[in-house]
Amino acid sequence: MLQMLQRCCCCFSGELGAKPRSKKSDDYPWENYTLKDLIHATNNFNNKNKLGEGGFGTVYFGQTSKGEEIAVKRLKAMTAKGEMEFAIEVEILGRVRHKNLLSLRGFYAGGDERLIVYDYMPNLSLISHLHGQRATNLLLDWPQRMKIAIGAAEGLAYLHHEASPHIIHRDIKASNVLLDANFNAKVADFGFAKLIPEGVSHLTTKVKGTLGYLAPEYAMWGKVSESCDVYSFGVLLLEIVSARKPIEKLPGGVKREIVNWVTPLVERGRWDHVADSRLGEKLDKAQLRNVVEVAMLCTDGKPENRPTMLEVVELLKSAVRDRRTKEVVLKDEDDGGIGEPSYSEKKSWKTSRMR
Repeated sequence: MLQMLQRCCCCFSGELGAKPRSKKSDDYPWENYTLKDLIHATNNFNNKNKLGEGGFGTVYFGQTSKGEEIAVKRLKAMTAKGEMEFAIEVEILGRVRHKNLLSLRGFYAGGDERLIVYDYMPNLSLISHLHGQRATNLLLDWPQRMKIAIGAAEGLAYLHHEASPHIIHRDIKASNVLLDANFNAKVADFGFAKLIPEGVSHLTTKVKGTLGYLAPEYAMWGKVSESCDVYSFGVLLLEIVSARKPIEKLPGGVKREIVNWVTPLVERGRWDHVADSRLGEKLDKAQLRNVVEVAMLCTDGKPENRPTMLEVVELLKSAVRDRRTKEVVLKDEDDGGIGEPSYSEKKSWKTSRMR
């Protein structure tokens, strides 16, 4: 891990905390901002610029001297743990490139300050559209929800199958899916991510992540694999469809996970009860059933029974396939490096699992 931190910060002159170079290099295609740059961009980290706050720190809106809109994550007071999480996020964001992953623009590391700079996402996070103020003022329709779900799935598929070494995110949730001006999903926040060496099926590690999204084998025994992300994505998919939180508080202080709420409804064939009631008649009920079935596959209690994220991408695309034209309804001009797997190649797999 120390080597990772050194690699992340080796573009600084001398040890960590020295003044960073201000220009990009061939080896490091991101910007090394000065603290003065980011103080100016965020109006001295003004509360009015605050976009959100989490376990790692606070995110602020900023505007550079060139007029570019950015998001700046200001990490909390530095500890050895925080230093490592900063290094992990910069390391991973610096090595991945995909249309459905949040792009790193640059960073600053000096003194006690650790700042990470990203592209600004005008539509903020998915959680604000499902449970926040925007959920009331700007309701996501069914096609938008499916576009977001497929985009997030493609970003995860890239991490699991295309990135080298493969990457497990470990904290897939609605607040870590950001939305650009066109509601394209961008998977964000890689502070808990794990790199998986080739040939390794799983790792045993300290549990990180968010309650309600954690796979059972990970929450109980700390066994983490790509399948844990698949489980978390399944929970997220149910959240997108229903606009319910992953854990709900019931009368008497009882807590119920969304998977436990959906399961009896699915068993009784009450698919329309799973959907966000605000979608009304505009909801495609056939697509709804297919998508919920995909979510149930992802949240299977046994990791070996869950699909891979490549399979999830194909299943979701086929779930929203227009029956009249046999074309995928939601297309993107840029496939981001992961094309749609052949439906005929996976049809038998899908049929056997979705009965």
